[in-house]
Amino acid sequence: MENKQTQSNFIKNIVVEDLKTEKHKEIITRFPPEPNGYLHIGHAKSIVLNFELADEFKGKTNLRFDDTNPVKEDTEYVESIEADVKWLGFDWEGLYFASDYFDEMYDRAVLLIKKGKAYVCDLTAEQIRAYRGNLKEPGKESPYRNRSVEENHELFERMRKGEFEDGKKVLRAKIDMASPNINMRDPIIYRIAHATHHNTGDRWCIYPMYDYAHPIEDAIESITHSICTLEFEDHRPLYDWVIEECEMKAKPQQIEFARLNITNTVMSKRKLKALVDERFVDGWDDPRMPTIAGLRRRGFTPEAIRSFCREIGVSKSNSTVDAQMLEHFIREDLLMKAPRTMAVLRPLKVVITNYPEGQSELLEIENNGDNPEMGYRQLSFSREIYIEQDDFMEEPPKKYFRLFPGNEVRLKGAYFIKCNDIVKDKDGNAIEVHCTYDPQTKSGSGFTERKVKGTIHWVDAVSAVPAEFRLFEPLILDDQTEEDKSFLEQVNPNSLEILQGYVESNLKTAKPQEKYQFFRHGYFNVDTKYSTEEKPVFNRIVSLKSSYKAE
Repeated sequence: MENKQTQSNFIKNIVVEDLKTEKHKEIITRFPPEPNGYLHIGHAKSIVLNFELADEFKGKTNLRFDDTNPVKEDTEYVESIEADVKWLGFDWEGLYFASDYFDEMYDRAVLLIKKGKAYVCDLTAEQIRAYRGNLKEPGKESPYRNRSVEENHELFERMRKGEFEDGKKVLRAKIDMASPNINMRDPIIYRIAHATHHNTGDRWCIYPMYDYAHPIEDAIESITHSICTLEFEDHRPLYDWVIEECEMKAKPQQIEFARLNITNTVMSKRKLKALVDERFVDGWDDPRMPTIAGLRRRGFTPEAIRSFCREIGVSKSNSTVDAQMLEHFIREDLLMKAPRTMAVLRPLKVVITNYPEGQSELLEIENNGDNPEMGYRQLSFSREIYIEQDDFMEEPPKKYFRLFPGNEVRLKGAYFIKCNDIVKDKDGNAIEVHCTYDPQTKSGSGFTERKVKGTIHWVDAVSAVPAEFRLFEPLILDDQTEEDKSFLEQVNPNSLEILQGYVESNLKTAKPQEKYQFFRHGYFNVDTKYSTEEKPVFNRIVSLKSSYKAE
């Protein structure tokens, strides 16, 4: 793996101090996603942070699935998460599930009941919310708060046995209904859910809440630094309370950092799932999606994503990163790696009238001008070629240096051609351009008698391979954030454009996930879902140019 950045941040400073004072002899972190959707670029930041932090100090990182909500979780998501973490380049020390610890969580809940620190409550969800109070007013105690230890224990056992319907009873921690921190006002720690769990089947019908389960999981695995995002900062007193009152041996430390926000990008699994369910996109791996699977299918590399995550750094302040910054790193990564070739996305046929009919020749072109080690390829040239429609205008504006009647341009890697005639359809649109070429102007011949201002790309019409091109714009329009607009109304209706054109003959054998730089168009990746041997499909990863400037 490439060199990692080692600049300090407040989390790393905590780790350094803990090792220095021998609070911990070994650093153990974890990446704990809930398997209720696919991972997105925001999760990548957490993955890189946790794995590389532990790796830097020769520690360990666990992959743990926080699967405490059987209604929303699925094995499909578990498998996708494992694949994404591996693809990003990381190996976990242990693979665990919160559901592995359900027995211990239950026993710790019984311990809380016996200590008088938990009780079974019959209030409805709406009543619990009403009783909780607000930031200005203290909460009101549940009428069930003072049940005896014996009654609470019996009711909790009956909850486990399935004697009550969903929502009829919950187990709540008994803390402080007047606490200024609302999270400490007798939070629910167990609820009833008669649902089949992806891992434990129908063994359980009561499930622990995240705020109760997570600290216990961390303590069981002896996690030293439990790194999470800022929205959990107010939950930290509850995290510490659970560790203490459940009498866990290990004492993990929760540390919060700012989550990743990117322009024109959804960072919510709930919203991403809505896009999938409502068929705004072609599944979780749609190349427009900010999921790891979507970025992979579009053509982003793990190296680029890791570099991006390191560059944005770790802080306590929320901010929004320009999406162009991520695009900058994929350009940097592919600059020396991707072969350069030619593709015509909106074809216009050019007939070179003075080139012999039935003749063709092979031209030699370098594969990457910035990387001579990639060598050369041979490219077929004949009487008929395709150029981009945008590279021809019958009545061009000033400073238009491409092809127009009477003008001469260079075909990249080939010859000068001059436009002499136009064939139009009944509506007056050009459907074919007739040109002549100068055989003395072959690239590499040293011809210097005259110069041309324009160079355009092309493909040989005889040997070109028909191809589909998918061009993407941001899926979400940030400028449409009025309160009366729903999230789905911010979806960009023009986020996908599909074009039919041609690529060089050497791309006939292009395999899924192979990446190319198409001259003037950008970086493209062979699609994994729709590309076939008969007709390759290319996703544009990014255009060639960006206004983003690296610091």
